Amino acid sequence: MNAISLMLVDDNTSLLHSLTAYFSEQADIVLAGTAANGFDALELIGQRRPDVVLLDIVMPQLDGLGVLRELASHEDRPRVIVYSALKNDAVVNRAVELGAGYFIVKPAEPRRIHEQILSIVNDRTPLSMLSPQPADTPSTYAHWSPDERVANLFLSIGIPAHVKGYQYLREAVRMVMENHDVINRITKELYPGIAHRYGTSSSKVERAMRHAIEVAWNRGRLENTNQLLGVKLFSERDKPTNGEFIALIADKAAGE
Repeated sequence: MNAISLMLVDDNTSLLHSLTAYFSEQADIVLAGTAANGFDALELIGQRRPDVVLLDIVMPQLDGLGVLRELASHEDRPRVIVYSALKNDAVVNRAVELGAGYFIVKPAEPRRIHEQILSIVNDRTPLSMLSPQPADTPSTYAHWSPDERVANLFLSIGIPAHVKGYQYLREAVRMVMENHDVINRITKELYPGIAHRYGTSSSKVERAMRHAIEVAWNRGRLENTNQLLGVKLFSERDKPTNGEFIALIADKAAGE
């Protein structure tokens, strides 16, 4: 059998280095390249046409689900193994819908990843979710940072990482988690604070946030969104305001 060409896509530099070192020593694997964001990954995939892509979910510019969406229209797309710490059902199900072949939960030994690469190429086995944790071990989610929890919520709801409003919303949630009262000064303090940090205007911050929320609502994940946020308030016609959305995400991320 010819060596399997593998591309590694993850914004964690140390992880990329360790996986590159491991797979460089495997006779049945040849590295087709590495990428740290979704846009670079798509460009490299088009150029080098790897057999398998090991894909992270949370990445800058374009997330892993965005990569899967783009690849879905490719006739000769590679097999994709999602390798992520985001292991909730919504993320797994969406990855499967978009064409992922396996979902491996971080962290996992490179040897186990290697085994799944061989399996997916040789057997075309249906999706298998691998967890490195014993059944009685608490989920690593409890130990995630607030930023990681917010990223998980945004991803599950469908806020795309490549739109400007994503970063503005994350910054707004962070500000509210640090000082909840700032949500009551959204136009006088929150929008201007974010605008100053990113070198833009308050009105552009507000519009970009609104656009990001509308994109998520248009993806039709309302049942999942209501379940995640613990509310039964929202419908296709009843989108939350920017302030309502920021407050709900901040409360959810702080309470997990």
